[in-house]
Amino acid sequence: MFGYAGKILYVDLTHRKTRIERISNDFCKKYLGGNGFASSLLYRLNKPEIDPLSPENAVIFAVGPFTATIIPSSHKFIVQAKSPLTNLVGMSLCSGSWGPALKMTGYDTVVILGKSEKPIYLFIDDGSVQFADAKNLWGRDAWQTEDLIREETRDEMVRVAAIGPAGENLVRMACITNDKHRQAGRTGMGAVMGSKNLKAIAARGMKNVEVAKLDELMEVCGKLIKDAGQGATTVRHRTYGTPHCIGIINEKCAFPTRNWQEATSESTKSLYPDVLLRDYPSKHNACWGCPVGCDAITTINDGPFKGTVASVEHESIYSLGPNCDVFHYPSIAKAVELCDRLGVDTISVGSTIAWAMECYERGILTKDDTDGVELNFGDYEAQHSIIRKIAAREGFGDILADGVKRASEKVGKGSARFALHNKGLEFAGYDVRGLKASALAFCTSIRGGCHLRAVAMSLDFDGKVDRFKADSAYGKMVMNLEDIHTVYDSLIVCLYIQSTFEKFGGFGLVSDLYELVTGARITPNELYAVGERVWNLEKAFNLREGWEKKDDYPPPRVMLDPIPSGIAKGARVTKKEFDLMLNAYFEARGWTIDGVPTRGKLVSLGLDDVAEDLEQSEKSQREQKMEGKK
Repeated sequence: MFGYAGKILYVDLTHRKTRIERISNDFCKKYLGGNGFASSLLYRLNKPEIDPLSPENAVIFAVGPFTATIIPSSHKFIVQAKSPLTNLVGMSLCSGSWGPALKMTGYDTVVILGKSEKPIYLFIDDGSVQFADAKNLWGRDAWQTEDLIREETRDEMVRVAAIGPAGENLVRMACITNDKHRQAGRTGMGAVMGSKNLKAIAARGMKNVEVAKLDELMEVCGKLIKDAGQGATTVRHRTYGTPHCIGIINEKCAFPTRNWQEATSESTKSLYPDVLLRDYPSKHNACWGCPVGCDAITTINDGPFKGTVASVEHESIYSLGPNCDVFHYPSIAKAVELCDRLGVDTISVGSTIAWAMECYERGILTKDDTDGVELNFGDYEAQHSIIRKIAAREGFGDILADGVKRASEKVGKGSARFALHNKGLEFAGYDVRGLKASALAFCTSIRGGCHLRAVAMSLDFDGKVDRFKADSAYGKMVMNLEDIHTVYDSLIVCLYIQSTFEKFGGFGLVSDLYELVTGARITPNELYAVGERVWNLEKAFNLREGWEKKDDYPPPRVMLDPIPSGIAKGARVTKKEFDLMLNAYFEARGWTIDGVPTRGKLVSLGLDDVAEDLEQSEKSQREQKMEGKK
C-alpha cells in the first residue's frame, strides 16, 4: 500500500547483524502502524516474564502511515518494550522530527534485539545501518550527544534519539530525547536502551513517502492546517503552550500540590499561563509538519538560573513545581533542563521526589537517609541535588531511581501510603479524587497511572458527567475513549490536533485520509475494531506478565484521604465507587469480572493465537499456585 514504507528493520546488537521483513497489507490494516505495530511485535517477540533490563527485551520504534506526509501533526514516533518501571507494557510517544526522519530512511518500524558488547550508537543512513562506536559519548548528556553525533556525521539535518546518563545507569524512569526538548518520557524506555549499551539512534532519510491521491489529500489537509494553525480549537496551545490549562485545573481544585496532600493553592497563581507569558516570554517551536507550535522554550535571562533553557510543559510544572511545593518558575525551568539533559522523565522524577519530601517531613526519612540533604517541601536546591543523584544512582538517589513504588517498598515504615502511582507508573497532574471518570481511566490504563490513554479529563472538565459522582456509565465511556486514542496513537496523530480531526468528522475523516494516503479503504467501524484489538493485545501482555485485578485500584491517598479544601473539599474515590466503575468497565470490554479477556472476545478480534497463549498462561499460573500451597 501507499503511505507505508513497507519494511521492518531488525537490528541484532549482540551479533551486529540486521535483517529486513516486508509488511503485508493485511498486517497494515489489522494494526495500522505506530502503537498497533509495536504492540503486535512486542507481544510476539518477547518471551513471558523476562527481565526488562536483559538483552531479551526487544525495544521497538514505530511510526504511522501518515508520518512524513502532508497530514498535519501526524509525525510522532512510539517506543515500546517491557517496562523496567512497571514490568508490564512500556510505551512512550515522542514528537519532534525523528519520526519523519526514520520513515524517510525506508522503514516503518525498527526492532532492537540483544545487547552490544560495548557502547555504540546506530546510524540509519537512508536505509543502510552503521554500528558506530559511542565510547566518546558514554557519560555525555542527551543534548551533548545529539550535537556530537551531528558533528561526527557532518550533517546538521541528522536526527538523533539519545539517552543521557540516567539511561546508562539503568534508572527505571529514564527517557529518550530528540531535538533536545522532546522526550519519549514515560515507563523507562531510556533504561532499556541503556541496558543494551545503545546510546542513540541517528537517522537520515531521503526517500519520499508516496501517497495514493495527492491532489485530494492536499485539498483536505489545507482545511485541517488552516483550522489547526488559525482556529479556535488550538488557540490556547499556540499562545501559551501546554501550560495553558494550569489556571483552569487549579481553580477546579484538581491540581495536585504537596504530593497530593492538597488539590489547589493560591501560590499556583504565579504559574498561570498569562503570568508566565508576561514574565517569562517563550519562543514557540513547532514539531515537524505541525501548524500549532505548542512547544514553548523558556530562556531564563537573569538571577541564579540565568542561561537555563527548557521546554517547560504542563506536566513538568505540576510534578517539579506545586507537587513539590515549588512555585519559583526559574527553578522549575532549571529542574526541567536537568531532567532533559540527564535523561529522566519529569513526571516520575518529580512525583518520586515529592513522595520523599513528604516522608522527610513526617520523619520517615532523615538526613542520614538522604545523604545529608534536607529534603523539605519547597526547597528547590535540594530538589536539583536529588535529580542529579537519581541520574547518577548516587547514594539516596539510587533508591529513588527505581521509581516511587519500589522506593516506598524499600523504605517501608508505612511510606507506601503516600506513593502516588498505578501499576508502578507515577500519576500525572490531575487530582482524580474529584474527577471520577478520570480516576477510572488513569487506573485502567495499560501502562499505569496515565492521563493520555483515554484523556477522560474531557468528560470531567467539560461537564459531560458529574465529576464528583461515580457512575457505571463511565465504564463504556472510558472504554470508547481508550479505543479511540489507541487508533490515533497507531496512525500516529498528535493529541493536540485531534480536536481539529473531530471537528471535521472524527473517524469519518480518518477513514477518508487513510484511503487518500494508502489507497485502501477502512471504515470507521473497522478503525474502532483496531483500537479494541490493540488494547486487548496489550492487556493480554500484561496478564502474561502477572497483572491482577488489584493492580487497577487507585493508590491509598486517592481512596482514603479526602481533598481538604476548595470546591472539591471532601472528594475521594471510595472502594465501593471504584468497584462500581471498574466492574462496569470490565463488562463493557467483554472481559470477566476479574478483568481477563474471554476467548470469544479475543477470537472475535482476530487474536486466536493470543487466546491460546492466555489459556496456557492461566493454566500455568494456577499450577504454580497449587504447587506453592503444597
